[in-house]
Amino acid sequence: MSDHHDGPDERHQRPPGASDLTVEALGSLSKALETTERARGLLYGFHQLTGTADFELDRAVKLLRDAGHGAWADRVQREILGRNVIPGYWTFQIIEAYNSTYYEPFKSLEHAARRELADGRDHLYEAELKEIRRTNGAPDHTARPDVGPGG
Repeated sequence: MSDHHDGPDERHQRPPGASDLTVEALGSLSKALETTERARGLLYGFHQLTGTADFELDRAVKLLRDAGHGAWADRVQREILGRNVIPGYWTFQIIEAYNSTYYEPFKSLEHAARRELADGRDHLYEAELKEIRRTNGAPDHTARPDVGPGG
C-alpha cells in the first residue's frame, strides 16, 4: 500500500495480521459473490420476461379468437398459458430455490469469512489496488469522497 496521506478510510484498510494472500483470497471470494449477484439478476430477468410472455398470451388468445380461430385460441390457452417452465416450477419457485439453496448460504459464508479474517472489512483488495493505481494529488484521484483534490 502507498504512503499517500489521503489514503483509504479505516474500514478499507487491512487489519493487523491480514496477509497479502488473505486479502487476495477475500477479494476472490467477494468477486465470486459479485458474479453470483449478476447470475441472480439474470434469473430475475428470466422471471420477468417469462411472466411478460405469459401475459402476452392472453392477448394472443383473444386475437386468435377474434380472428375466428377458436380452436387455436383454446390450444394456446390449454397448452402454454400458465404452463410450468420446468416440471412443477414457475419462475418464482426457481428463484426461491436458488436463493435458499445457493445464494443466501454463499452470501452468509462470504460475510462470515470477512468478519473472521478481516474484522468484517469489505473491498480491501480493491482499496489497495486503488491506492496503487491512483495519482496522489491529481483531480479525481482522491482516496475517499471526503478528501478534496490534492489531499
